[in-house]
Amino acid sequence: MVKSDYLTVGKVVGAHGIAGAVKVHSYADSLDFFKSGESIQFVDKRGWTSVLRINWGKPHGKALLILFEGIDDRTKALELIGSELKIRRSLLPKLENGTYYWSDLIGMQVLTGNDECLGQIDSIIQTGSNDVYVVRNIGKERDQELLIPAIESVITSVDIEQGILRVTLPEGL
Repeated sequence: MVKSDYLTVGKVVGAHGIAGAVKVHSYADSLDFFKSGESIQFVDKRGWTSVLRINWGKPHGKALLILFEGIDDRTKALELIGSELKIRRSLLPKLENGTYYWSDLIGMQVLTGNDECLGQIDSIIQTGSNDVYVVRNIGKERDQELLIPAIESVITSVDIEQGILRVTLPEGL
C-alpha cells in the first residue's frame, strides 16, 4: 500500500470577512501546522497544487481562521473553498510503537486469521474508550459495513507496509 508523501490536515470550508481570511476545518489534533510563517500545500477542487505561506491562524469556534500571503480579499478567499491543505509526512511527530495515524489505517485490507477478507477500513469513529474501524466490503451484492473495535483482543496485527490489518472477531460480530 503506497502512501503519499503528503498528509491532508484540513479543508477550506468558507471565507471570513473582506480581507481574505478563510475558515478551515482542521483534521489535525494540533494547531502547530497552522502557525504564522509556516508553508502549506494546497490542492484545489480541480486538483491543482500550490504552496501558500500562513500570515496568521487562530481558532474560531470548531474551525480555524487563516490568512495566507497573497490572499488579500474576499474574492480570492472564496476561490479557495473546497481546497485541501496538506503537509509533508516527514513533519509529523514519530509515534510510539503500536500506535498509528488514522490516514495510515484508512484503506487497509482487513483479514481474519484464516485470511478471509472482511473489506477495507473506510473510516474511523472516535469513542470515549477506543476507536472503532468502519470496514466496508464493497464488491459483494451490496455494500456491507462492519464495525470493529480497535482493542488489543480484536486487532492481532497491523502491517502498514503491506496494508493489512488482521483481526480476531469477537462472538456475534
